[in-house]
Amino acid sequence: MTATLETAYAKINLALHVRARRTDGYHEIETLFAFCADGDGIHVEPANDLTLSISGPFGDGLPADQSNLVLRAAQAMQAHFRVAQGAHITLDKRLPIAAGLGGGSADAAAAARALKRLWALEADDAALVAAIGALGADVAVCVESKSALGKGLGDQLSPPPADMPEAGTPILLVNPLKPCPTGAVYKGWDGADRGSLAIMRSGWRNDLSPSAIALVPEIGVALYMLDDIGTANLVRMSGSGATCFALFDSIADRDEAQAEIATMQPGWWTCASVLR
Repeated sequence: MTATLETAYAKINLALHVRARRTDGYHEIETLFAFCADGDGIHVEPANDLTLSISGPFGDGLPADQSNLVLRAAQAMQAHFRVAQGAHITLDKRLPIAAGLGGGSADAAAAARALKRLWALEADDAALVAAIGALGADVAVCVESKSALGKGLGDQLSPPPADMPEAGTPILLVNPLKPCPTGAVYKGWDGADRGSLAIMRSGWRNDLSPSAIALVPEIGVALYMLDDIGTANLVRMSGSGATCFALFDSIADRDEAQAEIATMQPGWWTCASVLR
């Protein structure tokens, strides 16, 4: 067994259409998942027991105990595949917390992929989902970390529509560094079903944006700034916020937009990346 590195690719919701509030408190949604080439880092190395440590610019205050999805994913992998070995896992937390980027789910999925290699498991993506999928609705799509259409709770996956942006499309992520709790954002949804997800990206929307902006007004400012720059071809909020994103036709346009945002809002977090 040798140490293994894995990226927990940032999850983006290119569209998130909320269709209904269920009696169990969850929501029926239709969403278009995409993933950035950047994200948190996962490092695993051989050990007798399962342990977790956390580093990185957004690691302060994150628990390294049973409440952390990374450790729970490792325990689920160990139990599902009947592994006797342990591992020491280091989570390099590079993405903001409560940011609408799939954080915990992406970290759990990356840990599963890394442990598969560390423990030399003969397991495909479906087997990994069987092991850790119960940890969250986004976990299944984060295992493969490729574009997909999600329905139900977001866990009913199928191929994306033809109008999905291609791999390598430049993307800029912008977060005002204001936590935006998912539960409160969904609670603030107005309950209006605005229809099924459109095939063409001109009809893609995020039905949670008004609720999120009401909680964190800076989200509205970020969306306005990204749109006002004028070179993006799609500007939306991701997930339940607070991260917003813009897609561009060129790296140069993306980098110019990042520089402009950084000048106007030096305290905000930005990440220039590309879609996988």
